[in-house]
Amino acid sequence: MLSRLLSSAAAADDHPPLPEPQLLAVNGPREARVEEHAVLARAVGGLAGAAFLSPLHDGSIALHLAIDPTARGGGGRALASALVGRAVSEAPPGAPMHLWAMQAGPADDDLARALGFAPERDVLQMRVPLPLAADIVEATRPLVTRPFEPGRDEQAWVHTNNRAFAGHPEQGGWSVEQLRVRMAAGWVELDGFLVADDPEGAGFIGSCWTKIHRDRTPVLGEIYVIAVDPRHHGQGWGRSLTVAGLQSLARRGVTVGMLYTDATNESAIALYRSLGFTVDHVDRSYWHDPSETG
Repeated sequence: MLSRLLSSAAAADDHPPLPEPQLLAVNGPREARVEEHAVLARAVGGLAGAAFLSPLHDGSIALHLAIDPTARGGGGRALASALVGRAVSEAPPGAPMHLWAMQAGPADDDLARALGFAPERDVLQMRVPLPLAADIVEATRPLVTRPFEPGRDEQAWVHTNNRAFAGHPEQGGWSVEQLRVRMAAGWVELDGFLVADDPEGAGFIGSCWTKIHRDRTPVLGEIYVIAVDPRHHGQGWGRSLTVAGLQSLARRGVTVGMLYTDATNESAIALYRSLGFTVDHVDRSYWHDPSETG
């Protein structure tokens, strides 16, 4: 029933209702599900909605909602409110919470405020036509990349990723086992998982992992995870890896590139705009900390 609910919501919005980790919690292998908790609202013949609680490595909880399109009428707000209320009551006592709204708008802001959540963080989805213009590629520092090799590169990738995203609430703190679970997904293509070896020492300069969303209209080629080891910051490698990933997507027939970035990451946004990216929409999180409410 959960899979049907998520599919219906995604088709109605042309946007997945949940990020990759939460989708894996529903449809992925058992080892991806152990820390997920779902609160369900049942309806005749299925589910009207669900709230997903996902522990983050900093001790807080990410909260995502999926509402069936047929239940979004006059009672949709009440349903969402009830799901959030139940989710808060079932979360670990005192745990701070991040309530997420995909493709956020004023109605989401109003609902979050009524539930005691304050706007916290905006994540921009940006898109670019592919292939990139020749002058953009020519202005990029050349970088040799190769496909990720399972059995060889896991530890180096995790080390680089976690250094690059130290303290990041979602992207930091990966383990080798989490990487292997994510790589078991049916969409993974090693030709689109690029790494750049560090010629001056062990490990990577960085990596660019891409994902093709063949169920979207248009088909989207995502820069799924991109990281430059902090030892190599400021050398132009972030642009080089981004361009390498986008060129890989274009070679596989993708005509629209896509990525997510924090709205406060001004340097990344400037880089992506220089490559031709524009903002498609905003996903927003709202913050609630029971210890701050007295």
